[in-house]
Amino acid sequence: MDKLISRRDLEFLLYEVLEVEALTQRERYRDHSRQTFKDILDVAYKIATEHFATHNKKNDQQEPYFDGEKVHTNPEVKAALEAYRQAGLFAATHDYELGGIQLPYVISTAYGAFFKAANIATASFALLTAGNANVLRKYGSPSQQKKYLLPQLEGRFFGTMCLSEPHAGSSLTDILTRAEPQPDGTYRLNGSKMWISGGDHEVSENIVHLVLAKIPGGPPGVKGISLFIVPKYLVNDGGSLGRRNGVKVAGLNHKMGYRGIPNCLLSLEDAVGELVGAPHQGLSYMFTMMNEARIGVGMGAMALAYTGYLHALEYAQERTQGRRMHDKNPASPAVPIIQHPDVRRMLLAQKAYAEGSLHLCLYAARLVDEERTAPTPEAAQQAHLLLEVLTPVVKGWVSELGIKANELAIQVHGGYGYTRDYNVEQFYRDNRLNAIHEGTNGIQALDLLARKVGMEGGAGFRLWAGAIEETIRACQAHSSLCGYARELEQALKTTTEVTQHLLNKAAQGEVERAFANAFAYLELFGTVTLAWLWLQQAQKSVGKEGAFYRGKLEAARYFYHYELDKVPLLAARLQRLDDTFVCPEQDWLVES
Repeated sequence: MDKLISRRDLEFLLYEVLEVEALTQRERYRDHSRQTFKDILDVAYKIATEHFATHNKKNDQQEPYFDGEKVHTNPEVKAALEAYRQAGLFAATHDYELGGIQLPYVISTAYGAFFKAANIATASFALLTAGNANVLRKYGSPSQQKKYLLPQLEGRFFGTMCLSEPHAGSSLTDILTRAEPQPDGTYRLNGSKMWISGGDHEVSENIVHLVLAKIPGGPPGVKGISLFIVPKYLVNDGGSLGRRNGVKVAGLNHKMGYRGIPNCLLSLEDAVGELVGAPHQGLSYMFTMMNEARIGVGMGAMALAYTGYLHALEYAQERTQGRRMHDKNPASPAVPIIQHPDVRRMLLAQKAYAEGSLHLCLYAARLVDEERTAPTPEAAQQAHLLLEVLTPVVKGWVSELGIKANELAIQVHGGYGYTRDYNVEQFYRDNRLNAIHEGTNGIQALDLLARKVGMEGGAGFRLWAGAIEETIRACQAHSSLCGYARELEQALKTTTEVTQHLLNKAAQGEVERAFANAFAYLELFGTVTLAWLWLQQAQKSVGKEGAFYRGKLEAARYFYHYELDKVPLLAARLQRLDDTFVCPEQDWLVES
């Protein structure tokens, strides 16, 4: 049994639902076809199963260590990423002139799911490098691209993003790292950075750190943040490596999951840095990396949920225990636990979360391609606005559902799921990080409600609502789907009313009360979004023969009966501007 990501499901979403073959009519992708997409998915799956999955358990049990001079990782990590490099996957989405093959982002996102499901820690080296390279491609100077971008696309250098600091966490306003300008045009950086995944190792020839810091005399707060390239080893003009830069490992963080990639506290001591772009624009530049990284985090959460579901499904089919409720004969043979209603409940919930989340992540990736290659500027702008609205949902709500799915996978295994003999407990521990990094889910919820749904006069929200209305209209003619269409229509109406109510109250000065329950809004918005996507999947499945399509219809049925019914409760909580969490006094939270 394939226990990474269902290839059948992936192809259903890519070709039957998202119609990605249509992208091959665009100038950028004209050299591709469904066959080239299949070939690269085949290659990625082979590498993921043969080089990544094989050391996932070892990565978890033997995490990296620092000997005072070097950070050591398992040798299989380097071997796996070398196979990834040799396949040309670091550069796959980039221009031909940069060594890429101009692959659609949605296809790279799809094959990335294999690697994340196989070994989330080792896959993260490649994810971070891809994000770093995208920033340099967009904002780096020609010299910087030659020195730092091209080696990353070749897979020789790896990249990181250095935002957080020990005292500041997610509050980038409060970072203290300073960058002093030098006569030669470079800068000297001093400070510390925390939670740096891939911050030091011997897996690649060099590490390109993208570091947020403040130039003395700049504007206060986030408006004074600039972005710098700070390599582990200085790079000479000819491309050879020079001396070790002033980036030192102050310690490793020992994590609950994701143990195979070192997570570092870095000390910058007169580290040589190169300014990226203009001064004081660092945060906007870094968001280029962070937004795609947030889609990557959603994909990681989905992949761990999906592989956990497939492991639980296989276990439930093979594990015999107990008898059907109507069978009172103790001499009857035990039945596979998949026959028990509560186990089927847990499996169906996992299926709905995992397969619905895969659809959402691929849809977001499809929007990236649309933004880059749409036939008109208007279509590209619409894709951009819709993607802006959905990005916090992809990161925030998918990672919430991923944890729930992995928790259910453990429960299906019973006591065995709580042991290290089975993989599902590791999937849960690995997935727990995805609700935290790249902006906690509380931050994603605030981003969605306080920024994204109201941006440009609510244009992105209207595009989201319009897309849902289009699906509703298409399904009203199906006798088996019209009930779902009515339920979704009501849920959308409710969400629209709640959104307007909260934004109006915020505009009237009740900002804290309006946004205090942003997480409930994320749940509301995320639930309606997945209900929409499940209706699309049901629309493509109705009337077709086979267990696969029947499974899609049953998962949609589950989602509408057991998930969408939460909408009225969430809406009521948001409508009344509940202020339980607003009170600034803390004495009552502390035991007296």
